[in-house]
Amino acid sequence: MRPAPIPASLPRWPRAAFPTDLVGATTRLRSHLEGRIEADGAVRSPCHSRVLESALLMALLDRTGLEPDARARLADYLATHRDSPRRLDRLLARAALGGPTAASLVPLDVADFLAHAPDFTSARKHALLHAVLLLLGAAPTTGFPDPDAFSPHGLHAWARVQVTAVKAILAHAYGRSAAISEDDLALLRSTQHLGTPWEGNLLIHLSVLHALAPLPGQHRMVADGIRTALAHQRPDGGIPFISDEDTWVTATAAVALHTAGAPRAAMDTVAQRLLRLQHPGGWSYTERAQLADVDCTSAALEALHLADPDTHRTAIRRAIDHLMALQAPDGGFPTYLAGAPSEACMTAAAANALSTQGPIRRHALDAALDHLASQQRPDGSFAPDWSSSRHHTVFRATLAAAHRPGPPDSPARRIIRRATQLALNSQNSDGGWGQQDGDASDALSTAYALITLTGHPAPAPAARGTAYLLTQQRPDGSISSIPDSIGPRPFGFSVPALADVFTLLALGHLDHRLTPAPLTA
Repeated sequence: MRPAPIPASLPRWPRAAFPTDLVGATTRLRSHLEGRIEADGAVRSPCHSRVLESALLMALLDRTGLEPDARARLADYLATHRDSPRRLDRLLARAALGGPTAASLVPLDVADFLAHAPDFTSARKHALLHAVLLLLGAAPTTGFPDPDAFSPHGLHAWARVQVTAVKAILAHAYGRSAAISEDDLALLRSTQHLGTPWEGNLLIHLSVLHALAPLPGQHRMVADGIRTALAHQRPDGGIPFISDEDTWVTATAAVALHTAGAPRAAMDTVAQRLLRLQHPGGWSYTERAQLADVDCTSAALEALHLADPDTHRTAIRRAIDHLMALQAPDGGFPTYLAGAPSEACMTAAAANALSTQGPIRRHALDAALDHLASQQRPDGSFAPDWSSSRHHTVFRATLAAAHRPGPPDSPARRIIRRATQLALNSQNSDGGWGQQDGDASDALSTAYALITLTGHPAPAPAARGTAYLLTQQRPDGSISSIPDSIGPRPFGFSVPALADVFTLLALGHLDHRLTPAPLTA
C-alpha cells in the first residue's frame, strides 16, 4: 500500500490547487494516529457492537434463562436498531426483541443480500443466514439446505467450525439429528475455553453455543461460554463480531504513518510488535488468533520493509515464503489456504508485498498482475471483497500495477486505466466517493479513490476529493466515516480507527504527488 514511484511523465501537482489547510490537516491526523501507538507498539481499536452477535446472544439467554441483567442491556442495545436503515439489522433486532410474528417482520431479499459475498461462499452464507433467522424465529421458507453447504472440503479452520455449527443448528431445527456426527460435536466442543472466544471470533463462539445448547449434558459448557461472550459486552450493551483486529490495524497504520512522514522511532516501535506476533510465516488479524491470512501478512511485510528492510530481512523472507506457498497456478492468491479460490483483493495485497523484492520475485508479481487484469470488470471494479466499498480493491490493485507498470499494452497499464476511469466516473457532486453507485460520499471510500487518482495527470478531481475528505476531520485530528469492513462476507462491522489509517495513507500518497513542501513536524 506504499506509494509507487511517480513516473517522469507525470508532472507534480501544484499545492496551490489543493485546500490551504492540507498540510495542517495531515499533521493533525498523523499526530493523532501516532498518539494511538501504545508502549507495546500496538494501535488498538476494539470492534464495535453488532446487531447479529447481539441478537444471537440474547436468543441464547432467552433459551437458557441465564444472566438477566446482561439480557436487559442487550435488549436496550437492540431496541436502538429496531428502525435501523440497514434492513438486516432491523430484521434481526425486531426478531430478537419479539413482538411481531415472523410474517410481519421486515422482508429481506436473501439473494440480493448474498450477492455482496463472493460466489464461492454463497451456499455456506445462505445456510448461516438461514440458521440465524431460525434461531430468532424469523426463518425463511426454504427447507433444510443442500448438504454441500456443510462440506468441510478445502475450508480453513474458522469456516470448518462455522459450517459445522450451522449444520448442527439446522439439524436440530429440522429433526435431522443423524446429520450430526460425534466428530462434529468433538470439533465444536474443542473451541470452548472459559474466558477465551476461539480465535477471537464471537460469531463463531455464539454459533457453537447455539449448536450445543439443545444437547444433554452441555449446560455447564454453554453457561461458561455465555460468561466468556459477556466479557466482551460493550458499554452500549451490544456484542461485537470479533474482539479486535489490532494486528491488521497496527500494520496498516505503520504503512500510513511512514507514507505521511512519521518519525523513525514510531516505525521501530510498531515493527518490534509485528516481529513478536509473526507466526511461522504470516500474521493473523489479532494476537488472539492463530490462522494467518494474506491480507495481514502482506501489510505487515510492507510495514517491516518500510521500517528497515535490512534489519528485518529474516522476518520478511519468512513472510515472502509464506505468501509464495499460497500463490495459485492462475497467479492469484486466496485469503487463507493454498488451493482455495483466488481473490482479487488478496492478490493485490500480495502483489504489493512482492513488489518490495525487486527482480527476485518479478515472475510471481507479473503472474499476480496478469490474474488481477483478468478479474477486473470493464467498469474498473472487481468482485466483492472484505470491504463494502468497491474502491478498496481498486486502489490496492492500482498500486500493485504502478509498482511494475510495463509497456502501454501491459496488464498493469490496463488495470490502472480502468481503475482511474472508475474513480473519475463515480465522483459525487460534493467531491467525495460512496461505497457503490449512488451512495453518499464517505471518508473511507474517498480515501481509497484518492489513492487511485494519484497517478492521474490532472489534479482537479483529486483536489475536490481532498476538500471533501478534510470536511470529515474532527477537531482532534481523527476522521469520521461510515464503516466498510466485512466479515464474514457480506456482514459488515465497524473498527473506527481504520478511517484514520486510510485517510492518512491517502494524504501521504497525495503529498508524494505534490510539489515538494515537507510536512510540518
